[in-house]
Amino acid sequence: MKKLSLWITGIAFSATACAQQNPTALKYGNIINTTDAKKHLSILASDEFEGRETGKPGAEKAANYIAAEFKRLGLQAPVNGSYFLDVPLTENQLKFTAFTVNGQSFGNWQDFFMPGTFPDKNVTANDIVYVGYGTEAELEGVDLTGKIVLLINEDKPEEGKKTNTSYRATPQRQAILKAIRAKNPAIIMGANSELTAILKRFGKSQAGGRLGLKKEEKANTAAPLFNITPAVADALLKATGKTYEELRTATATGKQTQVVKSTVNIAFVTEKKDVKAVDVLGFMPGNDPKLKSEVLVFSAHYDHIGLNPDATAKDKVNNGADDDGSGTTGILEIARAFSKAQKDGKGPRRSILFLGNVGEEKGLLGSEWYTDHPVYPLANTIADLNIDMIGRVGEEYIGKPDSGNYVYSIGSAMLSTDLHKIGEAANATYTKMKLDYKYDDPNDPNQFYYRSDHYNFARYGVPIIFYFNGVHADYHGLGDEVSKINFPLLVKRAQLAFYTGWELANRDTRPVVDAKSPAPTK
Repeated sequence: MKKLSLWITGIAFSATACAQQNPTALKYGNIINTTDAKKHLSILASDEFEGRETGKPGAEKAANYIAAEFKRLGLQAPVNGSYFLDVPLTENQLKFTAFTVNGQSFGNWQDFFMPGTFPDKNVTANDIVYVGYGTEAELEGVDLTGKIVLLINEDKPEEGKKTNTSYRATPQRQAILKAIRAKNPAIIMGANSELTAILKRFGKSQAGGRLGLKKEEKANTAAPLFNITPAVADALLKATGKTYEELRTATATGKQTQVVKSTVNIAFVTEKKDVKAVDVLGFMPGNDPKLKSEVLVFSAHYDHIGLNPDATAKDKVNNGADDDGSGTTGILEIARAFSKAQKDGKGPRRSILFLGNVGEEKGLLGSEWYTDHPVYPLANTIADLNIDMIGRVGEEYIGKPDSGNYVYSIGSAMLSTDLHKIGEAANATYTKMKLDYKYDDPNDPNQFYYRSDHYNFARYGVPIIFYFNGVHADYHGLGDEVSKINFPLLVKRAQLAFYTGWELANRDTRPVVDAKSPAPTK
């Protein structure tokens, strides 16, 4: 109902706005074009940039290219005369000296992975405790102290409801993990039926060191969660005479908590080294003395996942044309449009920061650092318009009549109903695309609201809009090439962000924050 009421309100607002098209905004919005977009993206997503992995030479080349464009456009270098904001990172290389179950060895990012950073461990056990879905009834009276726990890391099926089988934690599973950890186990093994396919597709690209912000952290004393495939779970449950799938089916309808004989040895250490990385900032001061202290941010991450880990493959580069070469291209084009307006004496009343984030693919690191250490106060930051993947047709729109005229709009009403209305009006007035709010839901299993750089602004109460085309078969794959980009669609989506930003930068009042951003469930 909430979505419906917002939709109705937006249409009413937009209908009024349609008659008020601003010829000045239209003039500069039309500067964003396919020729320039293709020029930028063909460079950023070229093999020369080696997939732009954070901390690698390709990302440094991309940062230099973006900074050079900001300088060419006349944007100010706001970091003590530089376009670069240092983002101090540490690479944590997790090394397993053992991961065996009943004598069978399993591989990191092949059969399991462990999110987070934990102190070095060496655990040996002769049995495990299977707790099913980890419900209150299943955990009642069970001693987990120092034990290895096997958990079904999926939502428990409920009659009449669609079951969320993603390994990404729901609020329900977050509560379950908290309850299990309160019983002081040594290790939690979370089995998930979808993980085999996920690791087969993405595991190799994740197998290197894990980057994190360099900061003082308290030792993580919680039990680590290992996300494991059914094959690992089968090995753990061998003594029961049942496969993981058989026991999972039985657990769906009845309590199956039990101690299982299983010889397990897990040992790992973490090696650390410093990594160089930068966010790229270009600043345009506003021309209204009363409003210039307020800042609108356009953001996009310029990093991607780097080189193909298969050394024998012909294609060596994950080019990341859509993810997020398209968004980076978008903010360069938007910056060019605003720059021309400023040179013509039509510059924005408020100031604008164009922010190229590093480390998004490593955990939103660049945007986390910027929002924790802002160059311009977040109290004065009126909104963040974040562009991440706007150059393709997502898998849910392939073959549909509106496949060439849509964009997912995420988060516009999470903090500000004003911002939602402004985005709706800009679209109704200028671009007239289908705004799809399917993922504009904090409980969406994909968790997209939390998975790009806008969220780090939202967690500080800054209203955001995340523009997104949805995932496709080439997402984080070698096929994410410039040749597959729909440039007219990329331009139209970038124009929507521009027109929304034009209104935000020039209206009398900033969008009111009248809601609280939900916290992530993972």
